[in-house]
Parts: sequence; structure tokens; C-alpha cells
Amino acid sequence: MKVSALTRLIVFVTVLLLGTLAFVPCGLTEELSSGQLKRMDLTLGTWISVGDSRWSHNASSQGLVGNPTSRLTYADHSTNIVELTAKVYLRPRFFGRVQVGGAHIGGGRLTDDDFLAADGGNPSLRTHSDISGSGLWFLNADLGGSLMAFPNNRGHLDGFLGFQYWRQKHKAYGVRQINCSAAGASTDLDIDTPGLDLLCVPGDAGLSNHVLVLSNSSAWYALRVGASSEYHLLQWLSLHGSIVLKPINMFTNDDTHHLRVAGGELSAPSFTMRGIGFGADAEIGATLHLTRWLAAQVGYRVWWNRLIDGRWESHLADGRSASFPLTEFQSLRHGLTAGLTASF
Repeated sequence: MKVSALTRLIVFVTVLLLGTLAFVPCGLTEELSSGQLKRMDLTLGTWISVGDSRWSHNASSQGLVGNPTSRLTYADHSTNIVELTAKVYLRPRFFGRVQVGGAHIGGGRLTDDDFLAADGGNPSLRTHSDISGSGLWFLNADLGGSLMAFPNNRGHLDGFLGFQYWRQKHKAYGVRQINCSAAGASTDLDIDTPGLDLLCVPGDAGLSNHVLVLSNSSAWYALRVGASSEYHLLQWLSLHGSIVLKPINMFTNDDTHHLRVAGGELSAPSFTMRGIGFGADAEIGATLHLTRWLAAQVGYRVWWNRLIDGRWESHLADGRSASFPLTEFQSLRHGLTAGLTASF
């Protein structure tokens, strides 16, 4: 059975944390067993989010097409992510934290824009497809410690260093033509067989939304450097927030266009993208302390990654390939969060 990359990462981080816990001093263990210090926080949460992933490339060196040449935008909505977070206190001032989450993406829209040089930056062809049967997964693994404590036991400021793995898969069904420009209807992209490869045909009926036309899989691998804080307004109410910079990001993106060959099956992606980027995450919220060992949270979270440099490569059914600059690639996800934390 093939083990996924996410599963391997979860196992690695779990073993790392358990190994670190084995070296906790005996004196600290005694303090924890007496109830003076917390040993672990477990949080079961949800993230009700919307997402936007988009990419474009520049093949204008080929003459007829524009810059950008093509742009695909995957916009999903109401994605209810379920997540589990374990924060282990290694020493009084240090901690390890693992967060895993996943969701089914049940709806959304793919917008596919193609550009010809003759249209001066306006889409020559725009189509819409429905997103369905898709999903996302992520893992955050951090090691950190307390940077300062606020006066009168009001709260604390922590710093941490970690890793983020974030994968999204989208499937798009059907094609609805929204716009076909005059240039798109008259420009032949195949100079060898004139008249057989027009970009679009006005009034094209498109394809049924039961037909799988495109599958996309993207992944980000990022170094995280961040700070988080909690401040008690009242004994039972506190505010919390975090900000994370991701200065080093590597990404992969594979697009499979199922209608490029008979039967709709390809042995390899139609397009592959590889590159580096950067990003940032932020979250703010409030915590209601129900008891000493139980708390509820609500908040708002934003994740964002974008391209610094990358390449787009086309893989044709006959084995030929072509490579061009990737001019845009970014992923954005944001929405409301809620959770319940038990401390031990």
C-alpha cells in the first residue's frame, strides 16, 4: 500500500516529539503529576473557509498568444475543515506543537482565461467549470518557547520555528463558455493545418457538468517563523493572536486536462509547475475559559502563499514538451475558526 507524503510527515513529527519527551527532567515530571503545570493541550477545531488558487504563464515568445497566455483560478467556498492540535510542554518555557487538518471541498468554480496578443490583455476566451469532489490536507509542526510574560499573570508572548505542508486537490466538471472575442474566433493557433485550431467558436454549447474536464493538485512546503500571544482581559476571557512568516516556500502544481486524449485518461499531467515562493499566516480570536482545564475559542484565520520564481511545462500526448516562465502562482485561504481545548 502506498503511503502518502502527509502520512510520512505525521509519523516523523510524532516520533520526534515523543523522543523529545523522553528527555524531560524527572523534577519537571513530578511537578506535572502534582497538577502545578500543564503537560499537554489538545484542541479539536474547525475552520469554515473559502479558498482561491490561481496560476498563469507566459508563452508570448511563440508569437500569437499574449502575456499572460493562460490563467486558471480555482475558487472554492464553505469548506469545513476539521483539525486536531496537540501542544506538548517540553519544559516550563518550551513546547512542541503538531496540527493536522483536512476537508472535502464540495463546491466552487474554475475560471479558465486564455489570452491572445491581439486582445491587448483582455481574455480572448473565458470558460467556467464546477468544482466538486475535491479536498485539502495540511500539517503544521512547530518547536517554540516563551519570549516574555505580561505583568500580573495577564498572559505571554511565544516565538516558534516550524514547517508547513499544505496540499489542495480540485476536480472541475463541465465547460460553459462565457466569452469568445473576435480575435479568439478568427485566430488559428495551428499554422500547419489552417482552420482546424481556432481558439473558440461563438455560441459553443460547452460540455455537461457531469463530464470531468480537469484535475489539479498543488502542494506547498514551507519554513515557518512566527510569534503567538495570549492576553487575559478577565479571568475567564482572553484574546489570542499569531503571525507567521514563511520566507522559504517550495511548491508543485500538476494540471491534468482529461479531454486532451481519447478516453479522458492521461499517464502524466498535462502541465507541471515547480518553483519557490514566500507567504504569511495570521490568526486572531477570543478564548472563553470554561474551567481550569477546558476552554472554547472562536477566531479568524488567513493563510497566503505566492510565487517568487517558477517554470511552467506542457506535456503533450505525443510526448513533446515545452517550458515557459510561470508568471503567477498563489494560494489564499481564510475564514472563521472555532475550537474546544482540553488541558492535561
